[in-house]
Amino acid sequence: MKIVETYLEEVLVIEPKVFGDHRGWFMETYSDVKLSEAGIELNFVQDNHSFSASKGTLRGLHYQLDPKAQTKLVRCTRGSIFDVAVDIRKSSPTFGRWFGIELTAENKKQLLVPKGFAHAFMTLTDDVEVQYKVDEGYSPENDRGIIWNDPEIGIEWPINITPILSEKDQKAPLLKEAENNFNYGE
Repeated sequence: MKIVETYLEEVLVIEPKVFGDHRGWFMETYSDVKLSEAGIELNFVQDNHSFSASKGTLRGLHYQLDPKAQTKLVRCTRGSIFDVAVDIRKSSPTFGRWFGIELTAENKKQLLVPKGFAHAFMTLTDDVEVQYKVDEGYSPENDRGIIWNDPEIGIEWPINITPILSEKDQKAPLLKEAENNFNYGE
């Protein structure tokens, strides 16, 4: 397992080691021991799996307020996505900055999105499946979002189409208006 740091503190790209031969391939998608050895202590409590039928489906930017904030370990198991993390920790030197990466069934990369970051993904193909682990269960009363095209964040989505959005995501506020109880360093 290779762990790659990004320019956003704590947002990591995880590259599992893939063992392949004439039969196909095998990989460990998660190893508590290997992450612990790298100084990453997590206790995942739930696995989520989503399916998006159409290219251009955008889910996010989502997060949960403390004390129900979630760290997510995201991977794409069918098709491809552009996966994004946005730093929403007040007083962070990278507040409002984003990191994006293409996750595909073929490249098998994963993105670790820590608490204090909003998360979104856009499907780059039809028939996409995304699976992710979370260290806190879903909490409707703590569920929040930020509009996907906030100009102050300025995410450069890789396909220039009007995205397919949920009603909730269409109505999400700008970052500067969003309820947020994350503080850098806490």
